[in-house]
Amino acid sequence: MSGFDDLLGTDFAGNPNDDLEEVIYGGLDDPRHRERVPGLIALMNDTAARDWHRLAACAALTTWAEPAGFDAVLEAAADPQRAPWYGCLIDRKFSVDNTFAQLSRAVYDSEDLADEKSTSGRRTECFRALVSIADTEYFDEQLADSLDAATVREVLPDIVETITRGSAAIGRARFDLATQLIDLAASLAAMDGPLAVRLAHDVLAVAPSPRALVHATAIVHRSATPEATAFGEYLAVVGDDHVRRCLTER
Repeated sequence: MSGFDDLLGTDFAGNPNDDLEEVIYGGLDDPRHRERVPGLIALMNDTAARDWHRLAACAALTTWAEPAGFDAVLEAAADPQRAPWYGCLIDRKFSVDNTFAQLSRAVYDSEDLADEKSTSGRRTECFRALVSIADTEYFDEQLADSLDAATVREVLPDIVETITRGSAAIGRARFDLATQLIDLAASLAAMDGPLAVRLAHDVLAVAPSPRALVHATAIVHRSATPEATAFGEYLAVVGDDHVRRCLTER
């Protein structure tokens, strides 16, 4: 099987389907997705193919927990702007690359197949690599939302390093980096509330934007520590009515 239409424009019953996500997610429950892996690897590595076709191939392979997909994510994160598909998807709000948001979602969705295919270790390494570039690349809220408790435990030092590094770079960012860093801090609130609060304070000290303050309320909801309670009181004082509503509404 070769060609984008055959690989990702056709469902597993052989019917044409122009819903890419439906085809990819259909593969999660259909072992016939394995038949398409060699063709997708070839498409992903085909320098003559369209950039977004190569990205779609990578997303499919990654969602299906294939080593080739995880390796491609790791390679892209190692040098983001040299990824073959970098810039083929652009965020409408900030006019920046949006491909890493798609890849982080693909890594997240691979959990069950990664267990089945014994590639969970590579999946974790992909999350580690993606976290490490979250101070420079845009993730459209996808990365932090994809970090479950087990993954957070594995990549905790990387989250801390990225937030610390990113706090010093907020003024140079091409997108809302402050909120992206707050979301990363919130991802570890259930595990370590005091640390999440400290990291969030570091970010808000530089950029206390209304959006960042709203996202920071997640820390208060996810942690029952005294530090989180005090942080909620701080947000209620420095925030607006929307922030205060977020503090009382889950």
